Amino acid sequence: MSFSLPGFDLDAFVASTLAEDLGPGGDITSEAVIPAEARFRGVMDSRDAIVVAGLPIAEAFFRALDPAVEVERLVEEGAEVAAGTDLLRIIGSGRAMLTAERSALNTLQHLSGVATLTRAYVDAIAGTGSTLLDTRKTIPGLRRLEKYATRVGGAENHRMGLWDAAMIKDNHVAVAGGVAEAARRAVAAGIARIIVEVDGIDQIEPALAAGATHLLLDNMDPVALRQAVEIVAGRVPTEASGGVTLETIRAKAETGVTYISVGRITQSAPAVDIGLDFEAL
Repeated sequence: MSFSLPGFDLDAFVASTLAEDLGPGGDITSEAVIPAEARFRGVMDSRDAIVVAGLPIAEAFFRALDPAVEVERLVEEGAEVAAGTDLLRIIGSGRAMLTAERSALNTLQHLSGVATLTRAYVDAIAGTGSTLLDTRKTIPGLRRLEKYATRVGGAENHRMGLWDAAMIKDNHVAVAGGVAEAARRAVAAGIARIIVEVDGIDQIEPALAAGATHLLLDNMDPVALRQAVEIVAGRVPTEASGGVTLETIRAKAETGVTYISVGRITQSAPAVDIGLDFEAL
């Protein structure tokens, strides 16, 4: 197995997740009930129609507890599968499988849930030319993984954090005294990517003149978005944001905005139903 994600330490994630579950006493149930020499065969399957994300991470939990475990991935990462599809087959130590089961399933269910909801939004704007972006509305400690899952679902990543682009929002504007002054300060600080949130058409030209490289069009309806896109006229990318749902996203995309950002694909994605059934060998 090979899984690499820039800025993410898979071994450390697996170790800390298992440590949270094992606590100071270990898996007392499996140690009491399952013989040390017992070997199990297990099949992980999806009970929902999903986009699969996180299989290599789920696999890593089993390998961490049983380095000799035999693992066969039955679908590709990013596959869109029907309910009832087998995802992973494993053979190894019964105790190790039972101990790793919940951590592996929790991770796979959550990341596949993010990827599945993301794909629904991506499909909703297909053919419009607009691209779906995620946001920083992520579960603390899981940002790299959740943003990985949105990419699996077909979105692109927005900022990874506070460090890789300036995003000037209403509170920054209020303190600075206006979008132009806030943008000028970011330019003076030598920041290359300067995203400026505007909530009115009248803020567009001042933001652009001051050095904005990307405009976030906040909570605008399709009529206002279309007008904003016409004013910007391709000078910088435009992004619709705020209150976007599956019911409203296509109308916003059809206005010609470059991007649409949706926080709920990470913040509110429900876990999908994935099971793991074992049999003794």
